[in-house]
Amino acid sequence: MQNRECRRCKLAKKESLDGGLLILSFAWSGPVPRAGQFFLMRPLRTRVFLARPISLFGSTSGGFLRFLIALRGRGTEDLAAMGRGEEAELTGPLGNAWGDMALPAGPGPVALVGGGIGIAPLAAFAAELAEGTFDFYAGFKSRPFGLEGLSRKPVIATEDGSEGSCGRIPDFMDPAGYRAVYACGPEPMLQAVAASCSVAGVPCFVSLERRMACGVGACLGCTVETAGCNRRCCADGPIFSAGEVFR
Repeated sequence: MQNRECRRCKLAKKESLDGGLLILSFAWSGPVPRAGQFFLMRPLRTRVFLARPISLFGSTSGGFLRFLIALRGRGTEDLAAMGRGEEAELTGPLGNAWGDMALPAGPGPVALVGGGIGIAPLAAFAAELAEGTFDFYAGFKSRPFGLEGLSRKPVIATEDGSEGSCGRIPDFMDPAGYRAVYACGPEPMLQAVAASCSVAGVPCFVSLERRMACGVGACLGCTVETAGCNRRCCADGPIFSAGEVFR
């Protein structure tokens, strides 16, 4: 059984970003999470019954976990309304990790490809990788965010041309030459990245987003259709081989 816990955790820091985004830092003394995993989060003072699944954005010394959050409804709005010192229930770590995906042997870097809020689990993964072993590609509609802690300068694309290249990130990412590609973001972006990786013969792994209730695979509410069978995004994922889900 996966090592996970449910704890009441105090909000240690809240950082507001442009575009209705924020970074929340919680004190955490439970099992150490790995990049790609997520937590179910629910403030004690909230209007919603179900917790919200939020990917790990990073961690800091002293046992603090960081989460990059976009306001998408009452659940995330209630997280945003928390004040420093307020408590939330955090259940996790849940799901699999980027490091669980088997890589082909051999030299060469990997590519991390994030779109919008999907950069969060990839930024956490970048912190686990040795410097010089990866390239980071980040796509946004407009102004970039959440890239400050990267050890390697990312390739940036914005749809409005406000920064970096003008366009969408799959147009600027050539998978040839990479040992593997790891991607998280809007599903059309994932499909485009997966298609280019398939043509190039490069393994591609994608982190999917689904509505979740239990987070442990019991309710079957986050089913993902894969080659041969249906799987649970929360318990069997959220990371899958792209060939399983985009056929």
